[in-house]
Amino acid sequence: MSESASISSGIAERYATAVFELVKEAKELPKLEANLDDFAAALDDSADLRDLLVSPIYSRDDQGSAVTAIAQKMGMIPAMQNALALMAARRRLFVAPQLIAKLRDLIAEDKGEVTADVVSATAMTNAQAKKLAETLKASVGKDVKINASVDEKLIGGLVVKVGSKMIDTSIRSKLNSLQNAMKEVG
Repeated sequence: MSESASISSGIAERYATAVFELVKEAKELPKLEANLDDFAAALDDSADLRDLLVSPIYSRDDQGSAVTAIAQKMGMIPAMQNALALMAARRRLFVAPQLIAKLRDLIAEDKGEVTADVVSATAMTNAQAKKLAETLKASVGKDVKINASVDEKLIGGLVVKVGSKMIDTSIRSKLNSLQNAMKEVG
């Protein structure tokens, strides 16, 4: 991990821990989870919002007032609004994506869940995702939340990552293994 990524991660973790503790004490974790989903979707959809968070062109006051207005418009809980305003005042808004990820991890841990990142060649149906979650739950021992994405280069199969474990059953991986074996023989 690079030094700047490590610093960003540390900053995000401190803010996430503070927000999580405040929200948990206020018993508003479901609201926070909904706020995080909305904020992540807004970041994905808006290049202007992403630019606002990272661009040095905007002053602290401009970032603060813009983020506060956005947070209020989105109906974020006060703890999240205050955290974003403080991050703007301290020029720390660039860690917002890591903040979202850390808060999601803390919420999942509190709920006894683990997130599985699943990449498939085609989009999974709800039934397939449910079956995979049940299978992973039996293996991991916790409820599993599926974070699915599609990569057509896999040709077929799945790549599943749960924590530090990765299971690659993709056809692309099997073809690469076969190709390497053939190179060793010839």
